[in-house]
Amino acid sequence: MLFLVVGCGSIGKRHIRNLKALGIQDIIAHDLKRERCQEVEQEFGLKCYADLEEALAGKPDVALICTPTSRHIPAALSAAQWGCHLFIEKPLSHSLDSVDELLAIVAKKGLVTLVGCNMRFHPGIVKMKELLEKQSIGKILSARVQAGQYLPDWHPWEDYRQGYSANISLGGGVLLDGIHEIDYITWFLGKVSQVFCFAGKLSSLEIDTEDTVEILMWLKSGAIAEVHLDYVQHPYGRSCQLIGEKGTILWDFNDKQVKLYSARTKEWQVFDQPPNYDTNQMYLDEMRHFIQCLEGKARPVQDAKQGKALLEIVLAAKESAAKSQVISLNQ
Repeated sequence: MLFLVVGCGSIGKRHIRNLKALGIQDIIAHDLKRERCQEVEQEFGLKCYADLEEALAGKPDVALICTPTSRHIPAALSAAQWGCHLFIEKPLSHSLDSVDELLAIVAKKGLVTLVGCNMRFHPGIVKMKELLEKQSIGKILSARVQAGQYLPDWHPWEDYRQGYSANISLGGGVLLDGIHEIDYITWFLGKVSQVFCFAGKLSSLEIDTEDTVEILMWLKSGAIAEVHLDYVQHPYGRSCQLIGEKGTILWDFNDKQVKLYSARTKEWQVFDQPPNYDTNQMYLDEMRHFIQCLEGKARPVQDAKQGKALLEIVLAAKESAAKSQVISLNQ
């Protein structure tokens, strides 16, 4: 199969590198910035097109959409119309505009889709999911999730003010950027019925998006989840606490372990992350999963339709913050 990588920023380059590591050599690329095209051609020895339609005319079988968020759907629509299977970086989009049109084309043509959800492949998240499926702490009553990092530290080699995260017109903002946390907590606990959110730009960062967010979600299971996201935290932090009737599960990205407390034994059990774990491994595992889906050996852990449902939660949070009211979802 011929793979087309649309957008050659840091994540696009990561996916090219990982595709090659997984044995995929037939790769072309597209980026609107000619200097990026030149970088990709020099670094990876592949053809990069400045024009998307010219790239699609090469009849790729698969397209990886790695553009700024606001450009995901237009690029995905173009690729889908050419019959490309789709890997779309998270989030699916910044709005619901043309999302149903994309879903209709995907369904009509029988295309495989996967929305980027690399945190589902992190060993800590995988272990938590495994413990939940074993009902290790009984019925889940509540969850606390947080993730934050000072935005200029994300890509220190470039001006953070020029990146998509800092610009609302490109689909930026910590609500959309931090969709991983909403994704995995709903993967754990199921569908959301109501959302309430506070969101704002509280720092001195030179951005026009929200940088600090607090979300409350009432899940259809009856559990309540609290999610904190920010662009301001020093140092980087990411963690999750699940409270059940029979115990507690804790995960901390920096501590590299999952801890399970049993109310029955009144003891903690610790599950350490594999030693010398490279965070790129989750991206490798994600891409390996996508290739298995293309080969018919697996079902996507999050296809475009599921990506839409996840986006609806984020858009409900945005609406809640704007209106200062609880927003109900009908998913």
